[in-house]
Amino acid sequence: MRVLLSTIGSRGDVQPLVALALQLKSRGQDLRMCVPPDFQNWIKGFGISAVPIGPELRSMTAAKAPPTMAAAPERRQQLADATVAAQFETIGAEAADCDVVVAATALQIAARSVADKKGIPYVFVVYCPIVLPSPHHAPPPLPPIPGQPPVPVDADNRELWLRDAERFTRLFGAALNVHRASLQLDAIDDVRTYVFTDRPWLAADPLLAPWPDSADAVFQPGAWIVPDDRPLPREVEAFLDAGDPPVYFGFGSMRAPEGLGNVMVEAARALGRRAIVSRGWADLSAVAEGSDWLTVDEINQQALFTRVAAVVHHGGAGTTTAAASGGSPQVICPQLYDQHYWARRVRDLGIGTAHEPGPPTVASLAPLLERTLRPDVAERARTIARTVRRDGAQIAADRLIREWG
Repeated sequence: MRVLLSTIGSRGDVQPLVALALQLKSRGQDLRMCVPPDFQNWIKGFGISAVPIGPELRSMTAAKAPPTMAAAPERRQQLADATVAAQFETIGAEAADCDVVVAATALQIAARSVADKKGIPYVFVVYCPIVLPSPHHAPPPLPPIPGQPPVPVDADNRELWLRDAERFTRLFGAALNVHRASLQLDAIDDVRTYVFTDRPWLAADPLLAPWPDSADAVFQPGAWIVPDDRPLPREVEAFLDAGDPPVYFGFGSMRAPEGLGNVMVEAARALGRRAIVSRGWADLSAVAEGSDWLTVDEINQQALFTRVAAVVHHGGAGTTTAAASGGSPQVICPQLYDQHYWARRVRDLGIGTAHEPGPPTVASLAPLLERTLRPDVAERARTIARTVRRDGAQIAADRLIREWG
């Protein structure tokens, strides 16, 4: 069986697909991946074919200011049209001799049309339940679009999802249908429903992120985790051995407020704790003097998170799951999209705390960290860790092979 796996997004969007790819590869399946160019060489290191799709993302994230898409609707539309065109070109070529297409994240607009044209199965995957429509939750928060009518303050979840579908079609519908017409495919009038399908897959842990509706509507095998047996760097081992467990701070692929590295170190110091600061795409560091903090690059989180006192992060699905799996209490400082969901889940499960929207300061972060470091929270985190599933990618790979292999 030849499987095409495609996604557009940061490492948190790519890494779960790599986990699935490794499971399929171990079962003798032929596969290839379409990913942003940032991750092409990393994936090739696993012996997996990978072709670039879309622009490099790290340079966009490193910009001092985010793209002003909300303030410039015409530019926003140009970007949307360009990503649809790139997807049709890249996915169309790579799917030429494939037996099934697996597309992850909501920006995969072209994949199902390509699969339909070729008459092969298509699977849509998300990593957080809030991305999928349900009357039990609202859509992920998105920035307002100038010129569009505001959402009524009393709108219920059904109304919010209806508005979300309209927004999706308004942004991607025209470009999608132009390319569908070139493939002799009928026009689509509800882009989100078409892309998401009526049987999406939810690659998230059932306890950390339960699907709130009928289990028949969504297949939830568990989170897709890449096994990592890399040793920790010597300097990290030495730092860990030199004192009490430190606090890990990291914002992954996200932008970060100016001076956040110093805030992290000083928040840990306020509680008499040492700090490990992950540079991430924002290149976090600090200027504080002292031997009580250390900066690290990309590292084996699975090993590190079992040895830290707490994990302070942005609330990505992957980092939240890694910290929960490692039994580490968490402080989540959400910025956008599904990060607010993960912050609520960590708080509601009693395995950490959630920062209010806005840039963290020492005054706002230290009290949350103090509460998170309480013995009862740490014990709850260790209890939850024993329940987190680690076989989600295996289950998903087995199902793909069983149904279409």
